[in-house]
Amino acid sequence: MFAEIWPLISVVLGIVILLSLIIFLKLNTFIALIITSIITALLLGMPLDKIMETVEKGMGGTLGHIALIFGLGAILGKLLSDGGGATRIADTLIAKFGQKHVQWAMLVAAFIVGIALFFEVGLVLLIPLVFTVAKRANVSTLKLGLPMVTALSVTH
Repeated sequence: MFAEIWPLISVVLGIVILLSLIIFLKLNTFIALIITSIITALLLGMPLDKIMETVEKGMGGTLGHIALIFGLGAILGKLLSDGGGATRIADTLIAKFGQKHVQWAMLVAAFIVGIALFFEVGLVLLIPLVFTVAKRANVSTLKLGLPMVTALSVTH
């Protein structure tokens, strides 16, 4: 019976290890993921010579798929922020929606962006805008980030 639930126990232990490495030891998330995947593979009894190959394939496949999207989105977001575009957009959103309703402004902006872009690109593109609007409107980034993520996930 124990052998039947061991894979589930191993995965739960892996999640606990991952969260502990990130939250308590303040380890970089990428490094924590690699360490956790190796430990979980060992717990599951994977042969030592196959562990790194499996980790490499898993991370390579995932990163290969989203690295370009995140990279280009980050570049576009940085250009928006450095060029003053984020500040201008933030001022316009606050002026149109008012200080009390900036979360609705963020929701509408993310909804419009989400129609044309992938979720990941929209997220990376709008993150600088969330921080700029939050700073200008003196509100929590969470108050603006949640509507943004919600609108992006609904539209794409």
